[in-house]
Amino acid sequence: MGKKKTIKKGKKPHKNKATSKKYTKYKIDGDKLIKERFCPRCGPGVFLMNSQGRFYCGKCHYSEFASKKVDKEEAVKEEKKE
Repeated sequence: MGKKKTIKKGKKPHKNKATSKKYTKYKIDGDKLIKERFCPRCGPGVFLMNSQGRFYCGKCHYSEFASKKVDKEEAVKEEKKE
């Protein structure tokens, strides 16, 4: 019978991880700390992505369309004026 070949594994090369961009979701306005929108399902700490007129959660796939909400707010403002 033949011998089994052994493959040397050695160390793997180091790969840099992408850094978290959560600091972009907070803004300081005077003495107030303003947070971006967070997911109603996942709770605070999981922020919604704002893209193409909708808010989207990458964790639970919750989506909310901003265009419909804006239209409703504008309709309410017009009714108050009349």
